[in-house]
Amino acid sequence: MNDRGSADTVADRLAVVRRRITRASRAAGRDPSEIRMLAVSKTVPAEVVESALDLGCRDLGESRAQELTVKAEALAERGPRWVFIGPVQTNKAREVARYAHEVQSLDRVELADALQRRLDQAGRILDVLVQVNTSAEASKSGVAPDAALDLVREVARRDRLRVRGLMTIGTRGGDEAETRRCFRELVRVRELVRDAVIDGVVLDELSMGMSGDLELAIAEGSTTVRVGSALFGAR
Repeated sequence: MNDRGSADTVADRLAVVRRRITRASRAAGRDPSEIRMLAVSKTVPAEVVESALDLGCRDLGESRAQELTVKAEALAERGPRWVFIGPVQTNKAREVARYAHEVQSLDRVELADALQRRLDQAGRILDVLVQVNTSAEASKSGVAPDAALDLVREVARRDRLRVRGLMTIGTRGGDEAETRRCFRELVRVRELVRDAVIDGVVLDELSMGMSGDLELAIAEGSTTVRVGSALFGAR
């Protein structure tokens, strides 16, 4: 196992990330226990992921259906909770519906329908977050903010999908003001959806913030930060 994935290296990085989350939470007047850290394990070998599991990480993020399948089968006895965070092609809905416990990248009705069919066949319920493109960057997936409410309404009609919240990716480029604006926009959309009082929709999750901007996200109300490079090293 190389230095990037040695148990000691992962342990040291995890300690740093947890300190960052604690400091950011306290600075925002929040309880650090309110913040879930999603360990983004995409491209990370299963044996390295096991080091994170040994250290108490249980929520693992994947973005490719094939990689999710391989790791879920290899680590089944460890009992991790798999969270799919990447774009989902409808023809990959079967694998995602089989192995994921949560999908944070639901961005269209066609995907909701594909997941619903596969989940119905498997007899499973899936937690989902609707992905909102708050930066308006064409390179990013996600529904436009002004279309999010209608999408949540549609998804809520699928009995195998349980809408738990919203997800966004902050703007690329490191501009703090714009990143904060993206996060605040997600909070605004969340309040808009809450005000609509949609039956069966519980918006207790805001997934925003990654390795480079988790402090800003926590300050703006994030409940889940997605940490990859800060934990496992550069991809």
